[in-house]
Amino acid sequence: MKRTTSSSKLSPCVVSIDGEIVPPERATVSVFDRGFLYGDAVFEVMRAYRGVPFALGEHVARLRRSAERVAMHLPVDELTLAAEIGRAIEAAHAFAPSGDLYLRLVLTRGSGPLGLDADLARKPLRVLIVTPVTPPPREAYVKGISAILVRTTRDIDGTAAAGAKATSYLAAVLAMRDAKARGAAEAFIVDARGFVVEGATSNVFVVKGKTLTTPNEGILAGITRAHVLDAARARHLKVRLASLRPSTIARADEVFITSSIREIVPVVAIDGKKIARGRVGKVTRALHRELRARAGMADAPMPWE
Repeated sequence: MKRTTSSSKLSPCVVSIDGEIVPPERATVSVFDRGFLYGDAVFEVMRAYRGVPFALGEHVARLRRSAERVAMHLPVDELTLAAEIGRAIEAAHAFAPSGDLYLRLVLTRGSGPLGLDADLARKPLRVLIVTPVTPPPREAYVKGISAILVRTTRDIDGTAAAGAKATSYLAAVLAMRDAKARGAAEAFIVDARGFVVEGATSNVFVVKGKTLTTPNEGILAGITRAHVLDAARARHLKVRLASLRPSTIARADEVFITSSIREIVPVVAIDGKKIARGRVGKVTRALHRELRARAGMADAPMPWE
């Protein structure tokens, strides 16, 4: 089986397949892989700071949980996987000496004959891609971003796989295409009940007074989200896990999103309407500083500085 391909237009990267580092131009996956054919795969995205993946154990544990939700198994233990990640990060030092890296770890059910029967594939495939991180532009942190509301249903909503970080991201891809066309940087997913559940690629938070609210149903519970909630409690903010209506977001003092790569990004407008006069809030800034400290980056400039 040939393994992944790379284009000269892509960023420098390291690719590890089943624990073996291979040249990007020869790193190909079979067209009979079920991840390619059916989206039959789960994944994690991590950010490494100075060569150290933030919350690695939590990400690997969530990958295992995602796999279990879709009746897949992780073929190696956590220590073996961590060692493979460490070797890939070392190899990336040649083109990213700062160690500020984007890590994407994908686990597919593997290859087999055509057909939806999961038992047609018996050997899961794991692919790790490590490349320099490309965060949002500084302006996104200085001035904040705009978002739009998109009513949609994700492929795994209402299924046994709900809550798994699956690679079936077509709904999110189309939502972000809509956002881009309307000059926004994020799409807030609105479910059939009329509640905002999360961003297309992020978790959503609202600040009102001294209360921080984030949805807890119909979401992928982000690793960064969990650390932000802990940081909020440490700062004596009241934390509410509750559904959010668009009208609640519109009346917020502050709104922000979280993700592993972007960390915390302030949202200052929804569907073209400003939130709290379109200014980035103090709580957003404080929680971002705390998150950076947890990642061992307290001495580094903040993204807006």
